[in-house]
Amino acid sequence: MTRSDGLPHPDFPVLARRLGAILAGGQSSRFGRDKAEALLAGKRLIDHVAEQLGPQAGSLVVIGSPPRQGHDTVPDRPAPGLGPLGGLNAALHEAQRRGLPWVLSVPCDAACFPADLAARLADGLGCAPAAYARSDERDHPTFGLWSVALAPVLDAWLAIDRPPRERAIRRWAASVGAVAVNLPDGSIANINTPEDLAALTRTMG
Repeated sequence: MTRSDGLPHPDFPVLARRLGAILAGGQSSRFGRDKAEALLAGKRLIDHVAEQLGPQAGSLVVIGSPPRQGHDTVPDRPAPGLGPLGGLNAALHEAQRRGLPWVLSVPCDAACFPADLAARLADGLGCAPAAYARSDERDHPTFGLWSVALAPVLDAWLAIDRPPRERAIRRWAASVGAVAVNLPDGSIANINTPEDLAALTRTMG
């Protein structure tokens, strides 16, 4: 089933048509250690994310290094150190390899996000090749729905040497016509610092 622009339709009732990708290749500089392995309520943060993302995707993969116990892991493409775009590029090519038309991405520090994230992004997609979340008057482009048709486009973008600021995922998303989709305020919780983790731990009792 295709749309008028030739891109595959999300067809979201069919979970197997999308790859859930957890972006875990960041430096965790503000956190001071590997956020993905940090414990929240006695469980690794990356496992919390996988449990939330799993029901919204047919299969899951963690993008970045090192390998994560209990999860399929794929390294950033073409190399580490390119920020979220290197992870997204790897996810798009992994989905392409598996014959899946869509990637649903979330970051590894996503302590909380909507259980219907995929459906909300799909509803706002229109004819765009990608959609990403906006909440609390902020863009959250690592929470995104991306057509695998973008894989060669991102490959070409990353092949050009650019300053780090120009490799921002938001900048590339704008260049391909991705749309921001409004989510309820307070529906996304990222953990950026140890203090964020401590505060969320307290709210969870």
